[in-house]
Amino acid sequence: MATDLDYWLQKVDGIRAWSKDGKRAPHKPLLILYAMAQLQQNGRNQFIPFAVLEQPVDQLLVDFGPPNKTSSAYPFHHLTSDGLWEVRNHDGQGSPGNSAGVLRSSNAEGELNPEFATALLAEPLLFGAIVSLLLERNFPLTVHQDILDQIGLEVSLNSDEIIRDSGSLEKRRRNPEFRRELLTAYRHRCAMCGWDARLDSIDVGLEAAHVRWFNIDGPDNLTNGLLLCVLHHKLLDKGVLGITKDQRVAVSVHFLGGGRLAEDFVLNLAGKEITQPLAQYPNVSEEHILWHQNEVFRSPMLVA
Repeated sequence: MATDLDYWLQKVDGIRAWSKDGKRAPHKPLLILYAMAQLQQNGRNQFIPFAVLEQPVDQLLVDFGPPNKTSSAYPFHHLTSDGLWEVRNHDGQGSPGNSAGVLRSSNAEGELNPEFATALLAEPLLFGAIVSLLLERNFPLTVHQDILDQIGLEVSLNSDEIIRDSGSLEKRRRNPEFRRELLTAYRHRCAMCGWDARLDSIDVGLEAAHVRWFNIDGPDNLTNGLLLCVLHHKLLDKGVLGITKDQRVAVSVHFLGGGRLAEDFVLNLAGKEITQPLAQYPNVSEEHILWHQNEVFRSPMLVA
C-alpha cells in the first residue's frame, strides 16, 4: 500500500512542473480538488459534464488563481496528459480541445482516472495527503481552508507525515528563525497597521508573511518578508493588498467594504508608507514586490 501511496503522490506532485519562472499555475490543482470534492460527496467516480463544472471552477480560478483572466477549459483539456483525468465527448472520443465553446457544444465530460479515484476512496490517508499536497504546493496557508469551504471538501489536513515520509517528493524546509527575525526587525508591530498586541510575553495576531509565496520559490529571509497582523497577512495573500515599488500599501479597487471597519483597516491604508525595519535589516526587495504585483495583486489599485 505504501508503494501505491507514493505512486499517486508522485503523479500529483508532477503537475507542478508546469509552473515555471515564478508564474502561478493552479488551474490543474483546482480542478483536481473540485473533482475530489465531487468524488467525496457522491461516494463514487463519475463523469462530470464540462457545462456543469465550468462555472464553479471558473470561480475558483477567479478567487484563488492569478490575476490574469483564465478558463476552466484549460485544465479540463490539458490535465489528461498527467494521467489523473479522462475526457470524452458525445462521440465517445477524447477531449475535442481546450476551447470552452467546443467543450460545451461537444457535450464533453471528464472524470478522475478510475484507478486514482479507486485509490482515493479506498485509502482516507491518501485522500488527505493528496489534498494537503495540492494546497501546500500551490497556495499559502492563509487560504487553504477558504478553498476547501468553497468546493465543499471535508478533509483533515493532518496527513503531512505521509508527504514527509515519502522519499520521492522534493522537500523544502522552512527557516525556523524567519518569524523571530521579522519580530525583531519590525519591533513586534504589523508593518501596515501597527498592531502590537501581546498576552503576557506572547505576541498575539502577528504573523511572518512572505511577499513572494514560499511554495512558489519565495525565500525565507527578510528581503521577502513582512511582519503583518493576521488580517493584513490574509489580505496580502488574497491580492486585496499589495506593495508599491516605493514601499507603500496598494489596495485593490476590487475590494468592497462599506463599513467603518473596512474603511479604517483597509481602504485608508491606500498609499500609506509601510513601516520600515530597523536600519540594520533589509527592506522587501523590488524583485519580490514585482512578483506579487504580477501574480497575486488584483490590479488596478486605488489612488489615495
